[in-house]
Amino acid sequence: MNRRPDEYLLAKNQRLDEYDDFESPFIPMFRAKPSAKDSQRSLRTIFIFLAGVSLLGFGTLLFKPSSYLDIQDAPAYSGIVNSQSYVQGPPTQRFRDNLRNDTKYVTSWISAGWTNDVMTYGNLIYLALITERIPIIGKFTPSHVDNSAPPFAFGEVIDVPRLTQAIGIPLLEWHEVKDSESQVLDDLGCWSVWETVQNEDPHPRGSPSLNWLKLDISWTRTPDWVKLTPPGIQDKHASFWSLATLGFPEARSNSLGLTNRPSPQHQVSLPPDDQVLCFDYLYYIGAQNAWEWESDYSPAWRYVGQHMHWNTSLERLADAHARRAMNVPVDEPTPPYIAIHIRHGDFRNHCNDIPLDQCFAPLSAIARRVSEVQEELRTQKGIEVTQVIMTSDERDPEWWSQVRALGWTWVDFAMERTEEIYGKWYPVFIDAVIQSNGAGFVGTHGSTMTTVARRRVESWRGGPTRTVRWGWPGADDH
Repeated sequence: MNRRPDEYLLAKNQRLDEYDDFESPFIPMFRAKPSAKDSQRSLRTIFIFLAGVSLLGFGTLLFKPSSYLDIQDAPAYSGIVNSQSYVQGPPTQRFRDNLRNDTKYVTSWISAGWTNDVMTYGNLIYLALITERIPIIGKFTPSHVDNSAPPFAFGEVIDVPRLTQAIGIPLLEWHEVKDSESQVLDDLGCWSVWETVQNEDPHPRGSPSLNWLKLDISWTRTPDWVKLTPPGIQDKHASFWSLATLGFPEARSNSLGLTNRPSPQHQVSLPPDDQVLCFDYLYYIGAQNAWEWESDYSPAWRYVGQHMHWNTSLERLADAHARRAMNVPVDEPTPPYIAIHIRHGDFRNHCNDIPLDQCFAPLSAIARRVSEVQEELRTQKGIEVTQVIMTSDERDPEWWSQVRALGWTWVDFAMERTEEIYGKWYPVFIDAVIQSNGAGFVGTHGSTMTTVARRRVESWRGGPTRTVRWGWPGADDH
């Protein structure tokens, strides 16, 4: 099967990004041999409405400090935005009872793989910036782990105080607004973007978050003009600023006559709420083009995403796992390393009639990319990096044996008993943190987990990155 690379990649991006990234890390049942041991830029905020000044100290150190990652000296933020000033008080049985009459909010929900959900929340927060509203963020739902895993709070993954100071606006989480144990079913009118931007599903985009939050939504279809691309182009993206206009009186009032769906349980028809601007799904959003998180100008990344640093406790937990994987002595700092993310898993479904050993990039191609990153670190930063940590959902023991033969290592989650001790979410979280903390990074083309990890390494570490192409024999030859 011969297909031009550019045609393949275009088709692949159209097929893959909606549900990427569902992968869970593979947990090899054998240990890798220990391998040889050896700024973030701050952007001006767009809108600032600071409320109150407080000092926040970070909690007890959980693990040995790491000089390479500099996580032992987490900034003490003065002038943190006090999000609690934007609710009436503790969470209430009905969410609206906790909202301030002089404040407007914006919210949306998630329904994809975890990395896409992180990007969706980044898009939501950027939309809050340009509409001058307070974002309300839901919990992460277990789309990529066992459904028995409970939802996971945004602030237990992302350092919210650091984020709010960087972007200059408050951020609320749904559990701070409405009691998580509430059984009250709240009515709410919202906009459905999903019905407008695609023709395959004539319904609003569903989300398990609505069940957790006990929300009964009456949906109104957004106007056709919110679509980012012309009607004849098969693409699902809406425009940030087109959606933003619906948060202001003129565009909202001019669009209230559009198709409205009664709420599924109470069967009430409500116009889109003015105080709580809400949309069904904000993953497919762009300012200028589709898939903007891939581009260096991406406003959602520049003004929000790069400021979504890890919660300090999660950062330290991942660092401890990485140190053990690299066999670092207790009294030595964490050395710089190159992180790799190789996604196979469900990508095999896109190989069609190409044998997997020809569809996926061979380890020799990945090693070549690692060597490029090592050379760039050597020549541009004067750093000799020999440690390499692999993260992947590949399950073939022979493949992992070849990884071991290259002198690379990985986190053995089975031996660490990570799920047993911390929960089912943590292998994915730890992999993501380890990827972002690399001095350099090599990832898989077409994976959003790679996209976000690459952006973090470039922004947070100033590190070189590469993506490995795949899909046909010799795809990454260069």
